[in-house]
Amino acid sequence: MHWSGFFSKKENWLTLAPFAGYIIFGLANIIFFSMAMKQIPASTALAIWMGLTLVGVKLVDITVFKESYNGYQFLYMGLIMVGIAGLKRNG
Repeated sequence: MHWSGFFSKKENWLTLAPFAGYIIFGLANIIFFSMAMKQIPASTALAIWMGLTLVGVKLVDITVFKESYNGYQFLYMGLIMVGIAGLKRNG
């Protein structure tokens, strides 16, 4: 990368877009996670956050990246969601 005149070309702004998204989503992660911890215990908040992340990433893999899948994977994702609901209910 050459920094002189870097911001004058549209293509260079597109290079920075993933970094900007990382910063925005990272800040949102901190804000929303801290809001969740005000309402529920930290261990429950982390379990919910990570479980939803795991299921979300798998769904993105299937829909966007066309990764192969089978019924057992949906069963296991459902079990993760049931575990999250159990933690929230009893937390």
